[in-house]
Amino acid sequence: MAYYTCNFPDIFSWIHNLPPISKWKTDSISVCISPSCSSQPSLKFSVAKNYQFCIVADYNLSISLWTSKPLKLRHNSTKLLDDESIFSLLINFVQDVLNYGPNKNSSFVLRLPRIDFNNSSFKEIFNFSFLTLAFIICIYETPADLRSTSIIALKNQFSCPQSRQASKLLVKILGSNIEEQWMRSVNLAITNWIVEINNSSNHPMKTPCTLFSYSFSTQGLWKVQLYCPIIAMDVETYTSSLSDDNLRFSLNFHQLEGVIQLNHKVIVRKKWIEVMVNTDNIRCDVVRLVNESLMSERGAGISEKHFPSRISLQLTPTLQSNVLSISVNKSSDNPLREIGMEKTIEAGFDPPNTYMGLKVSAGETVVTSMKPWKFEQSVNGDGANLNWFLHDSGNGREVFSSKPSVFSLIQPKAWFKNRYSSVYRPFTKQGGVIFAGDEYGESVCWKVDKRAIGKTMEWELKGRVWLTYWPNKHLTSYAETRRLEFREVLHLNLA
Repeated sequence: MAYYTCNFPDIFSWIHNLPPISKWKTDSISVCISPSCSSQPSLKFSVAKNYQFCIVADYNLSISLWTSKPLKLRHNSTKLLDDESIFSLLINFVQDVLNYGPNKNSSFVLRLPRIDFNNSSFKEIFNFSFLTLAFIICIYETPADLRSTSIIALKNQFSCPQSRQASKLLVKILGSNIEEQWMRSVNLAITNWIVEINNSSNHPMKTPCTLFSYSFSTQGLWKVQLYCPIIAMDVETYTSSLSDDNLRFSLNFHQLEGVIQLNHKVIVRKKWIEVMVNTDNIRCDVVRLVNESLMSERGAGISEKHFPSRISLQLTPTLQSNVLSISVNKSSDNPLREIGMEKTIEAGFDPPNTYMGLKVSAGETVVTSMKPWKFEQSVNGDGANLNWFLHDSGNGREVFSSKPSVFSLIQPKAWFKNRYSSVYRPFTKQGGVIFAGDEYGESVCWKVDKRAIGKTMEWELKGRVWLTYWPNKHLTSYAETRRLEFREVLHLNLA
C-alpha cells in the first residue's frame, strides 16, 4: 500500500534513517509536516540531542507544541533508534492522543501487541498514529495565525483513502475498549474544530471524516463498526433555528457509536446453495464527548441528547449472476385492533311550559397494542432491506419523519419525557438501542447456483441511521432529526 499518495511525509522512514548523534552537524534535525511558503511559518517534527521528539511551530523562534517522553537512544550504532525505541514512540503517540479525550484523567496502562517491524503495516500504523496526533495538536495547540492552514492541510491527509485504511489497521491492534477512547478523542477534537469554524463563519463546515467505519468477515459472522460525531451528521428536519447555547452545546458534543453484527451460514442442498443471514446484534449508542461536570456546566444537562429513531440496512450480493432467488422469513405485521363501542343516553326535562328534550350521544373507543419499535423486512431485487422504526406511542407516527406537537411538549407524562429513566422507555438506560436475535432474528435466505461452490462472494452492506432530538427535561420547543449513511463490503466463502 502506497502511503505517499497522501503527500504526507513518511515519518517512520525518516526516523528509521536518522544518523547517530555523533554524526549530527546541528543540535536538531527536522522535517516539515505541513506545507508552507517562505513568508509563513510551518509545522515541523524535530528531534534534538536531548533525546526528545517535538512538534514545533517554526517561527523565527520555534514554539514547541508537543514533546515526546524521553527515549533511550543508541550512541554506537549506524541508526539513531532501534526497534524497541520506535515501538515506544508509537505508544507515546497513541497515549497522547488518548490524553486529549474525555477520559484523559483515567489511569490505565496502554499495552499493544508486538508487531513485526519489517511488516509494511507497522509503518502505516506508525505514520497514521503520528498524523492523528499532529492533527489534534493543530486543533488545540497551534497559534491562531498558523492553525487554519495547518488543520486544512492535515485534515486532507487525515481523510484520504490510504490514511483511512491505515486507521483500520490501527484500531484492530488497539482492542475495542481503547478503540472507543481513541475515536472519542479524535471526534472531540473534530467537534471542537467545527464549532470554532461555525462560530466564526456564516458558512457551516462539515467534518473532514463525516463517518469512520470498518468491517471484517470471519467464519459465521459479519461485523461493521461505525463512529460519527453528531455535529457531522446531515440535518434532515428541524422545527426552528436553535438559539439556546446550552442546548446547542449538549447536542453538539456527542457522537454516535454503532455495531452491526450479522450471522451467516452456508447450507449446500442437492440443487443449490442456501446462504442464511440473520441479525445477531444491532447496537446504536449516543455517547458524550465531554465529562458529566462540563456537560452540566455548559450544556442543558446530561439527559438532553439525540436518540436513535430509525435504522435501515440493505444487504446485497454485488455479483448477482449466480443468485437464483431471495426469501425473507417474516410476514408483514397485521396487528390486531380491539374496537369497543360505548353509547350513552342523556335525558332531562326542561322547565315548565317548554318541550321535553332528549339528548343522545355515542362514542367509539379504539384500543391498539403497539410496541414503540417496529421491525420490517422487504426485498429490492436481490437485496434484503432490514428496517427498524421508532413510533410515537401517543399518535402512532414515525418519529424520524415527524415533529412533536406543541401540546405534547407541555405534557409531563409524554413518552419522550424522562425517556432514559421511565419504566416504559424505548431505549437503554444510557440512551441507546439494542436489537438482538431473540426478537429480530428472522433470517433472510439467498438461493445460489451450486456452480458457485468454492468461490468467495462479495456482499455490499449499505446503511442509514437517523437520530432525533425531542426535549426531555429542558424547556424548549426545538426538535431535529439527523442522518448518516455508510457502506461496507463483506465477503463470504461458499465452502
